[in-house]
Amino acid sequence: MREVFHQSLEDVQGRLVEIAELVTVAIDKATRAFGTSDVALAEEVIEADSIIDDKAIALDELAIEILARQQPVARDLRIVVSALRISASLERMGDIAEHIAQLTRMRFPERAIPKGLKSTFLQMGELDVEVSRKLTDLLRTEDLSLTDDIRNADDKIDDLHVSVFEKVLSDSWQGEASATVDATLASRYHERFADHAVSVAKKVAYLSTGDWTTSTDTIDVVAPA
Repeated sequence: MREVFHQSLEDVQGRLVEIAELVTVAIDKATRAFGTSDVALAEEVIEADSIIDDKAIALDELAIEILARQQPVARDLRIVVSALRISASLERMGDIAEHIAQLTRMRFPERAIPKGLKSTFLQMGELDVEVSRKLTDLLRTEDLSLTDDIRNADDKIDDLHVSVFEKVLSDSWQGEASATVDATLASRYHERFADHAVSVAKKVAYLSTGDWTTSTDTIDVVAPA
């Protein structure tokens, strides 16, 4: 029974990695579609979001089954409970990638990125993809050194997010109302994507150390969306 139990725990970790990999594909495609107005690529992200949702639900059901049947304790219990919370964050990250893709589709054939902000959103997109890849590696390896990389990238995205708001609120901004809305929404999506990654990294740190105080010292706490 213990062997079966530990196989189930390994399955939980494997499923988290699989979902994180799908999220990485989604944010990569979504940001590329957003930058180039590639509506076909955006449609791929929108259609694939249901796969992420389904896998997150299946993982939650497995975790609940383990809790009910195996009644895990100590680290095993942390693994299962953390998996439920991480799954929710990963599912939300997939939703955010979908939102970015929907902006692209909504503005097609026009560009969704307002004039003067292309470089900023290109950087934000690249950083979000980097964050997602680092997070996938963190879930696979529990290498806590990756948490610093995630946090540092998140800090850069936060700075870019602030710069977008400074741009659209400046006297020199000449964008129409729709451009202002697109810029603020897209910037918020990018910023929240990275925040969720930081939140997941914090949970992985707790999972590895069993010390919530230590994990919050390493990873900034973020509020759920």
